[in-house]
Amino acid sequence: MSSQAETIRRKPRRLATELVDSLSEQIRGRALKPGDKLPTESAIMQNFGVSRTVVREAISALQAAGFVETRHGIGTFVLDSPSGFEFRVEPRSIPTVRDILAMLELRISLESEAAALAAERRTEAQLAELRRVLDAYQVALHSGGDTAEPDFQFHLRVAEATGNRYFPEVLARFGTTTIPRTRVSLLQSPGGQTAFLSTLGKEHEQIYAAILKGDPTAASRHMRTHLTQSRDRFRRAQDVAK
Repeated sequence: MSSQAETIRRKPRRLATELVDSLSEQIRGRALKPGDKLPTESAIMQNFGVSRTVVREAISALQAAGFVETRHGIGTFVLDSPSGFEFRVEPRSIPTVRDILAMLELRISLESEAAALAAERRTEAQLAELRRVLDAYQVALHSGGDTAEPDFQFHLRVAEATGNRYFPEVLARFGTTTIPRTRVSLLQSPGGQTAFLSTLGKEHEQIYAAILKGDPTAASRHMRTHLTQSRDRFRRAQDVAK
């Protein structure tokens, strides 16, 4: 795995996508056969030099694609017949402002419905996972760490809570590159950036509260508002930069 790990380290903005590609290639090439157990999260982190968040994002994408299944308390195992469904969004395929806005437009429609379904179908375990990534976002915010990963993880966990594997599969392929602030600096001052990220956190909390209450209408409305405001903030940032 050493050469694969070196490839991944050279492309930090594509960590999860590169890890998905590497593991799926091993499955397709039968290096990992049906029934085989994947290495532990810690082993994958060490082998590929990535964070636990990246590993979990990659495993979620492999689950959504039908390559693996996770048996709680036991591990993650390779399935017999990977899904033929493929949807891929690479950073280089979103090169322009227009492309980013178009992607946000797609996410508004997709994730608003996902939030509504999540409010109807979420399990207690999924609620706990949503709470975990929201807390991770706050830790990153107040420590000056990377908030893009827990931000994306929150949206991915909402998609998983729909119970429809295609929602997280599509979203996992988007990755953090479709979060506008990973493509452009939306705010210049540190104080403004902190206020901006705090606002995003509050918007996430509103979505979570609606899902927790089992209110699909409110969950959909809050998700639509959150992503619409993200699109509008990005547009304003581009206007200022011109």
